[in-house]
Amino acid sequence: MDSAFIIFIILGLLLLAQSARSLLDGFRFLRYVRRCRAQEIGDYSPKAAVVIPATGADAQLKANIAGFLTQDYQQYQLVLVVCDQNDPAYTVLNELVKEATRSSGDPFNVTLVVAGPAHAQGQKVHNLLRGLDVVDPETEVLVFADADARPNSTWLRSLVAPLASRDVTVSTGFRWYLPGRTFVSQLRAAWDTSIATFLGEHDSSFPWGGSMAIRGEDFKHLLVRERYWASTVSDDYGLGRAVHDSGGRIRFEPRCLVASREDSSFAGFMRWTNRQIVITRVYAPRLWAMGLAAHVLYSLTFVWGLFVLLEPVAGWERIAVAALLAVILGLGMGKGKIRAVVAREIFPEEREFLGRYGKRYWQLTLLVPWVMLWNFLVAGFVRTIEWSGVRYRLRSDHEVEIVGRNLS
Repeated sequence: MDSAFIIFIILGLLLLAQSARSLLDGFRFLRYVRRCRAQEIGDYSPKAAVVIPATGADAQLKANIAGFLTQDYQQYQLVLVVCDQNDPAYTVLNELVKEATRSSGDPFNVTLVVAGPAHAQGQKVHNLLRGLDVVDPETEVLVFADADARPNSTWLRSLVAPLASRDVTVSTGFRWYLPGRTFVSQLRAAWDTSIATFLGEHDSSFPWGGSMAIRGEDFKHLLVRERYWASTVSDDYGLGRAVHDSGGRIRFEPRCLVASREDSSFAGFMRWTNRQIVITRVYAPRLWAMGLAAHVLYSLTFVWGLFVLLEPVAGWERIAVAALLAVILGLGMGKGKIRAVVAREIFPEEREFLGRYGKRYWQLTLLVPWVMLWNFLVAGFVRTIEWSGVRYRLRSDHEVEIVGRNLS
């Protein structure tokens, strides 16, 4: 028996086990989503403040913020934050604030804050901290969200309700990219939702900055502002570390999966994916190492398998190699189909669109692992990222340096 074939079988069986476990995680995720959505939203709804940093004014911004303005929640303050008045987002948000005030008949509890440029941390974190400065002192729950996501009307109630349990320190959702008409938007959806389905009923290892809620007293007790957000670009990894260091718990709430759409050039997409994994490398090195190992195993198995198929091996060995590779691909596509099912169930208003493009969730699973491999390899060597026109050097998980700004 050829030694190359034996090596492939060892690699293939390891990858088969990894792929089977991943598919099972996908089924668990689907069951958890269905079970949570079938339950009533809890009654816990104390006074809350939603802080949203924004930069740039894409076509979706106005509709996204409108979703935050119309939440089915009795008492909440909305704080919108921009870096400066020259940011295109300022004009859009300022008009929305005026419209909200006029339509409510009295001063609606929404505030627009100009934060100024950051110096010691990422601009997003700086904006969040400036937004917290205007939060009503009587607020019991702090909520942080992203302007590029569009929540449904029960998003805030769903996100805050789990905090009724003192065992839960942070409640979080996650973005869910919907595939657009272009190949890059479809690849982005397949890439990002492959991360989302690792969440589930188990305690989440990290919160997502686009939907995370914490009691105000816990935010102060954990010294998030003073210690974990003092010099970081990552609001969510910073908050997650504060929770883990204190022995707290992060709970994923499936009702707070929020739809996102974004298109870009392929180069822009790669910069975005690289940035996500570079941040993971710095702030969650163990998670990065596990991801790197998984994708190295995947790529090595397929490259080695193709090498064996090109060698003059016995017919049954060739069939065994091809069959094992096909089964592994099938498992990956199966998990991609689970994502398509989740998308249709969570966003029924997108059913027609997903009927046309939802298949990209599983069709592009053939390409996603190779993009991921590149992202994880880049993150092993790169410590400089660009985010919303600002370049940062991530010196460590508690030290960031601003090395340049794109003022154009």
